[in-house]
Amino acid sequence: MNGKQTKKTTSAAAMVEYIVGCKWSMQILTLINQGVDRPGAMTRSVDGLTTKVQNDCLSKMVSFGILEKFSYPEVPPRVEYKLTNFGRRFITILDAIAELQREIDVDCGSITTPMHPTVSRLSVEIEK
Repeated sequence: MNGKQTKKTTSAAAMVEYIVGCKWSMQILTLINQGVDRPGAMTRSVDGLTTKVQNDCLSKMVSFGILEKFSYPEVPPRVEYKLTNFGRRFITILDAIAELQREIDVDCGSITTPMHPTVSRLSVEIEK
């Protein structure tokens, strides 16, 4: 080695696999896309989402470059998450996957259960 550190990157396919395969990541992305950007508000919005799991999902999406974390030096501390430019592009991929699933359902004349209830709802409001 020449002493230089190289940054390990994650493939887009691995990112899609993680996000779609995670029970909570889709809901978290949906909320952030709708402007719910504070962790406490996210936890209150999703039944069953624990703080630990939420923090793991948020950290992973920050490491992927999908989200950006903003910490404000206030008392009490305030943290917000925003989609990056890459994150907005990434959501269009997830929306395209949802559209493909809808086309498959129409072509087959069947209704399948999506990978996650909100997979097709990333660009619109969350189901109430």
